[in-house]
This record gives sequence, C-alpha cells and structure tokens, in this order.
Amino acid sequence: MKRILIVMPGQEALGSSLLARTDFQAGVIELRRFPDGESYVRVLSDVRNAEVAILCQLHQPDDKVLPLLLLVSTLRDLGVRRVGLIAPYLAYMRQDKRFREGEGISARYFARLISQQVDWLLTVDPHLHRIHALSEVYSIPALAMTAVQPIAQWLRENVTKPLVIGPDEESEQWAARVAQAADCPWEVLTKERFGDRDVRISLPHVEQYTACIPVLVDDIISTGRTMLQAAAHLQAAGLVAPICIGVHGIFAEGALAEMQAAGVTVVTSNSIPDISNQIDLAPLLADGLRHLL
Repeated sequence: MKRILIVMPGQEALGSSLLARTDFQAGVIELRRFPDGESYVRVLSDVRNAEVAILCQLHQPDDKVLPLLLLVSTLRDLGVRRVGLIAPYLAYMRQDKRFREGEGISARYFARLISQQVDWLLTVDPHLHRIHALSEVYSIPALAMTAVQPIAQWLRENVTKPLVIGPDEESEQWAARVAQAADCPWEVLTKERFGDRDVRISLPHVEQYTACIPVLVDDIISTGRTMLQAAAHLQAAGLVAPICIGVHGIFAEGALAEMQAAGVTVVTSNSIPDISNQIDLAPLLADGLRHLL
C-alpha cells in the first residue's frame, strides 16, 4: 500500500528526516491564502487508496488548524484510505478542567474536533496533568511518545559528566527517567517558603556535584522563568551555568533571548522549529509510525 507524508509549512527539516527513516513518499500540496485571508488547499500528489500522514506541529494552533482540516477533507474527497496526524507538539492540553465559572474545557473540545477528522494521532510528550492519557479525550488511536531517550542520547554525545536536575518537585519523575537513560546522577531542586515573597531554592548534596555540568530538563519552556531562577541558584551554589533542555520550545516573546543573556545554554527538540533545536525527533516518530500502522 502506498504511504504518503504531507509536511505542513515550517516542518520541512523534521519532515525530511522522517522521510529518510520510513517508507513514506513525500506528498506535494499547494497551500496559500486568498487576499481576504481564506485558505486555499490543493493536493498535487495521487493519494487515491493511500495511507496519508500529515506532519503538522500545533504551536500557535489557531493559524494552523483550519488549513489542516481543509486538507484532511480534501484528502477524503480524493479517495485516501486513511489519514492520520503527526503533531510533535499537541495544542490545547492545558485547559483540562473548568477553573472558573463559565469557562469551557478546551482540551476535551479540541480532542473531539481532531478525533472527528483524522483516523489516528501521533504526538510527543503532550502536557498531561489532570488528563492522564490521551485515550481519556481522544476517541481515535492516539499514541504519545516520550523524548526521554532522544534527550538521553544527546546528553551522552554532547555533555561530559552531566547532572540532570528537575527544576521543581513536579519534574522529579521526568528527571529520573532521563538520568537513568543517560546513566548519570540526578537531583530535584527543593523549595522552602518562608513567606509570600521569600522562597529559597536549594540543591540537595550540592557538594557532591561541583565537577558536574548541571542540566535542567523539562517538557515545555515557555517564559523560561522557572529555569532562569533555578540557574541562578545553581550558580550561586558554586556550579557552572546550566544547560536547559526542553522538549517543546514554546518561548514567549523575548524568553529565549533572556535565557541566553543569562549565560545558560538552551537546547530543544525539533517539535517546534527554532534556532535552539538540537534533538531530532524523527527516529522517535518513525518508531511511533511503525507501532500505529
């Protein structure tokens, strides 16, 4: 059966790497906007009876979702066998409960929308909190891979004597898994609150790690404030400036520049295209495709 990968704009580097690791052929589309802002979609490849995968990261999703849905409907009309979505970064996972009266639970609404359109979903480290598994909200086969092994491989190849550090208690399990895969020690920063504005952060057993390179690891880097605060405390404790690794570099405006100005090294995966990308998720996604298909 013919398998076709359609790469949405902005994911060309990851798409090329994924094509090199799978039996998918590159699909060709024309995607542009009319002068009034409406989207124009045209499929130039022969997709009849094909298994089609669409690679589309969903950072800043409101600009991407409607063209994606128009593409899916076009593919259906052209006779595809199945169509799935590879979304390395999956949007609308944070609003997973009604925090205030009158709010919607957008994580569930978005999952319902996507489930109605595609046959399967492949993603990496979605922001799961009160929703513990994608199957709780997605009614299609939905596979969430984890970037633990790609991060660990990058550490083994690029960092001498790393010390993996979780920036807070919530990241303890994440830090432990990365460190175990990279065969290196790990710790989690502890916080003591003495008042509304008096919070002290400490690194247990800091005296053991003065010769190590600290590596802060988290799934998402947005404002970067948590990592910047942790980096300052680590340097005050006598360690070198840390490496900050995030699976998904969302980066609020100015966040990356602020982190770099503070002297930390910022590394992300290519789930969201950025100059900080150093960890290739294509091998991980290729494994996920083999499992799904």
